[in-house]
Amino acid sequence: MPPLRTALRRLLRPLAILVVSWLALSWLVVLVLRFVPPWTSAVMMERRIDALLHDEPDFRLRQHWVPWGRVSGYVPLAMVASEDQKFPFHHGFDLEQIQDALDDADDGKRLRGASTISQQVAKNLFLWNGRSFMRKGLEAYYTVLIELTWPKRRILEVYMNIAELGDGIYGVGAASEAYFHVPPARLGPAQAARLAAVLPSPRRLHADRPSAYVQRRTQWILRQMQHLGGPGYLDANHPPRVRRGH
Repeated sequence: MPPLRTALRRLLRPLAILVVSWLALSWLVVLVLRFVPPWTSAVMMERRIDALLHDEPDFRLRQHWVPWGRVSGYVPLAMVASEDQKFPFHHGFDLEQIQDALDDADDGKRLRGASTISQQVAKNLFLWNGRSFMRKGLEAYYTVLIELTWPKRRILEVYMNIAELGDGIYGVGAASEAYFHVPPARLGPAQAARLAAVLPSPRRLHADRPSAYVQRRTQWILRQMQHLGGPGYLDANHPPRVRRGH
């Protein structure tokens, strides 16, 4: 056998073992998290490190896990109405939204995001902030793993518990207590909609001190929640009808 081929084989074999091991480990982690609440997320860890690097002695991260049955049904509905109305029906990617975003970019408009809730769970839980082809590739990979391994309710349950809803405030449990001083099971539709309204920029927008923009967005989300038919929409078996616009 030629020396070059032998050297390549010796190099590729451990590389292949490494890749297969990483794939197996990443799937195992996703499988475990189907049943076990994540104790933190990549976004939370990154925020902690950022606070240390920028010497923020008053920073305090607040988050605690709240299971699905102890959260008002208006909360997941508001997040779906706000972020991803086709969530019950797609398989991790909203191809129509992606195409619309690309068409807008071709027309010279600012490139907007088209991430589904599944994609947001993938990047918040496992990945760092920023934009690169590697990060988008890993986001797609983890999105597929999550969609294949978790039921839709579990994806929403994790999203509700790790989404950033204020500076240092993650998840509906911490947010409901910080902003409304009630447990998440007692949140009404307007409060749930206001939490969802800050999701585009939770460090700039405030659920307890809503700006005119947050108030308008809250009203839009409430209309969408009503249009979708209430919390039962998340268990629907019919194709969604989505109203566009904010």
